[in-house]
Amino acid sequence: MTLPTRHLGQLRVSAQGLGCMGMSTAYGQPDDAESIATIHRALELGVTLLDTADVYGLGANEELVGRAIADRRDQVVLATKFAFVPSGDAAHGTQRPVRGDAAYVRQACEASLRRLGVDHIDLYYQHRVDPSVPIEETVGAMAELVAQGKVRYLGLSEAGAATIRRAHAVHPITALQSEWSLWTRGIEAEVVPTCRELGIGIVPFSPLGRGFLTGQVQSTKDMPADDMRRGLPRFAEGNLERNLAIVAALRALAEQRGVSAGQLALAWVQSRGADVVPIPGTKRRTYLEENVAAVGIELSEEDIAAIEAAVPADAVAGTRYTEENERLTGR
Repeated sequence: MTLPTRHLGQLRVSAQGLGCMGMSTAYGQPDDAESIATIHRALELGVTLLDTADVYGLGANEELVGRAIADRRDQVVLATKFAFVPSGDAAHGTQRPVRGDAAYVRQACEASLRRLGVDHIDLYYQHRVDPSVPIEETVGAMAELVAQGKVRYLGLSEAGAATIRRAHAVHPITALQSEWSLWTRGIEAEVVPTCRELGIGIVPFSPLGRGFLTGQVQSTKDMPADDMRRGLPRFAEGNLERNLAIVAALRALAEQRGVSAGQLALAWVQSRGADVVPIPGTKRRTYLEENVAAVGIELSEEDIAAIEAAVPADAVAGTRYTEENERLTGR
């Protein structure tokens, strides 16, 4: 099977990618065998963009992805990220949760290459902007990696419009990865127009609202103790009930079309533009196949209006992160 392709800057990828974070952390017990099978199935279905980061599972996710693609590297556009310092780093673990200095950029890239078992990274993102280091220094160091052949294209994650402009002036930025879904639309006012002005592609993570927009999440009580959603404001008591009412309206619309709520939510993200490539995450083949099928859903203007009326941006209860983590975004 071949999926349609889209461009992130000059980089051509499948119209939908695969987020691999949940295979190793954040959403319960890992299942490496099923995760690797899911990655292989994604490639069979025509997904080319695989997304990981050095912080996911403290390196375990990069190692997992590396094992999965070892004999099929030429089928993959491999994206990973750096910036979050592992909590075991005594020098920076608490005072400085992210690093963007040139020395750390080089160090992080070498470590990712080793864990992934590859000689180059196709798309290398700064995971969060370090406010103590000029973005020009960070992107300058990333550009050196391009010149050395260790990285092909550069990206930023959760950066603000002004930072994106400054970064792009140093070296072309190919993609911005930020959260974007029916219930997280903060990048629409300034960041998306800036990216489009500069020719930067947009890679929405959590396009299904961390699974909430599928309609499958009704409570946090059955979630594993280490599931990150237990600590997110939108899943907290009081907010959860209000948000469930929104998703019920989305499910009703989906049923009318004969698709799932998750597929309709994904189709909405995909309809935002030809420069938008969402990376829904899953560690199971069943959900992967459902997500990929959403690529074929075409929405009319009337469909989009109905979806946005069912899930009004200003009706979502709770912030997406705790205050501490929210401060790391939009810099």
